[in-house]
Amino acid sequence: MNQFRFSRRPDIGDKIRVSFEFFPPKTDEMEARLWETVTRLEPLKPKFVSVTYGAGGSTRERTGRTIKRILTETGIPAAAHLTCVGATREEVDAVIREFQNIGIERFVALRGDPASGVGNTYRPHPGGYQNGADLVAGLKAIADFDISVAAYPEKHPESPDFATDIEMLKRKVDNGATRAITQFFFDNDLYERYVERVRRAGIYVPIVPGIQPVHSFRQVANFSRKAGAHVPAWLAERFEGLENDPQTHALVASAVAAEQVMDLVERGVSDFHFYTMNRSDLVFAICHMIGIRAEGAATAQAAPAAA
Repeated sequence: MNQFRFSRRPDIGDKIRVSFEFFPPKTDEMEARLWETVTRLEPLKPKFVSVTYGAGGSTRERTGRTIKRILTETGIPAAAHLTCVGATREEVDAVIREFQNIGIERFVALRGDPASGVGNTYRPHPGGYQNGADLVAGLKAIADFDISVAAYPEKHPESPDFATDIEMLKRKVDNGATRAITQFFFDNDLYERYVERVRRAGIYVPIVPGIQPVHSFRQVANFSRKAGAHVPAWLAERFEGLENDPQTHALVASAVAAEQVMDLVERGVSDFHFYTMNRSDLVFAICHMIGIRAEGAATAQAAPAAA
C-alpha cells in the first residue's frame, strides 16, 4: 500500500500493548532528559522498556545503571540489550550475570554491529558467541530469561536472501527466544508479507513491529539507506519542505506513525515497540492518538468544572 488510512475506534487503546526503547545517556544533561522521557511515558503503562547496548559493550556500565534506576524507581519491567561483538563467551556471560544480579530478567539479544559501525564486515570473536542464535542459547543456559530478538521485514542487509534470514530467526526461536522485534519499516505490506513467510517457516512467536517516529526525516532517511529499509515516496512527500519547520514536522510525524499503527491494528496486530530516541513528545502524542491514555487522564478530563 502507498499510505495509511487513520480511523480510531474509541475502545482500541484497550487492545494495544506498547513497549519503548531508550539508549543509555552519555552526559549528565542527556541523563536528565532521558529521565524526563521515562517519567512522561511511565503512565502509559508499557509492557516493558529496553535500553540499548553499544557496539563491543561500549555502554555496558551506563546500560546497567540506567536499567537499575528504571527497575528501582518505576514500576516498568525493563530489558537490557546484549550483543556478542568483540567479546569471548566468558566475557559475555559475566555481563549477563552482572545484569542478572541487579534484577534484570529480560534481554534483547542481538548479534550487534562491528565496533567500527553499521555497514562494516562482521567477524565473530574466535572465542565468542557466533551470532544472535548462539547468544540466545547462552542466555538460556544461564537462566530462563525473557528474550527478545531482532527480525527484518526487508531482510538483514548481510543476508543473501529471505530464506537464509528466516532460517536464522528460526534458530533464535528454537534456542528460546520469546518474541521478535522488527527493524523499523514504513510499508505495512512488507511487514505483513514477512509475517506470512515467518509463519510458513513454522515460527509462531509474536513478531512485534518496530515503529520509528520521524523526529528528523533527513536522519531517518540516511539511517534507512544504511540499514536497508525502504523509504516510500509518499513518506518523503509528507515531510518535503519541513526541514526548518520543526513544529509542523512533529505534527506530520505523529500523524504518520499513528496512521501506520492503526493500519496494523486493522490487520490484527496488537503489540508495538517504539524507538523513542530518548524523546517523549512524539511517542506520547502517537499513543494518545491511537487510544492509549496516561493513567488518571480520563478521570481528570471527566471532572466537573467548579461552580
